[in-house]
Amino acid sequence: MDRFQFPKWTNAIVPVLGALGGIGMLYVIGMVAYGASPETTDVGYQPEQPLPFSHALHAGKLKLDCRYCHNTVEVAGHAAIPPTSTCLNCHSGADANGVVNTVAVHSTSTKLAPIRESQATGKSMQWRRVHDLPDYVYFNHSAHVRRGVSCVACHGRVDKMEKVTQVKPLSMSWCLECHRNPEPNLRPPEFVTKLDWVPEGDPHEVGEMVREELNLNPSTNCSTCHR
Repeated sequence: MDRFQFPKWTNAIVPVLGALGGIGMLYVIGMVAYGASPETTDVGYQPEQPLPFSHALHAGKLKLDCRYCHNTVEVAGHAAIPPTSTCLNCHSGADANGVVNTVAVHSTSTKLAPIRESQATGKSMQWRRVHDLPDYVYFNHSAHVRRGVSCVACHGRVDKMEKVTQVKPLSMSWCLECHRNPEPNLRPPEFVTKLDWVPEGDPHEVGEMVREELNLNPSTNCSTCHR
């Protein structure tokens, strides 16, 4: 039996099929790379928390300063997660020192049952981190906050969020962009936690003034963030 042979005209199709295969492979690689990038995997991340804590209510309507709960943000690398006792300062009949609180807010609300359970058992609340940098990245909150980088620059207007959502990519290129051009994200340090602060005049000029006053020259050396 004679072996089957493709007609000669099929030879013209082979390069076309090869080109289409190459384009398809590049497309798949590009889509995987983009799909795994911080811009697509992290922005919009909004984990469910153990209880419905509203930043829009506490930081927005009630104007609680960020540092009331995240009280190490000016002095340490990490912004502290508030302990149960901080919540109970307002939401129980007595504060952490046992002093009777005559203006306790919603102390019997069912929404606060996990807080009361945490107090009774001594087990910490299992808050879920929203903004989580890789372990190989070094970031110091105090170094930024004390130099006029507002919470808004990285976390957005959390005072308008019922549920905190990641709004910035937190990628290396995003960080480097700010280090190379920090002025748009700078404000007088006393306003870093005033989330609704609006500069008088041109924001870039205000940033330039802050940079000059504080002699800020952000490093772009690899060892700054990778130690």
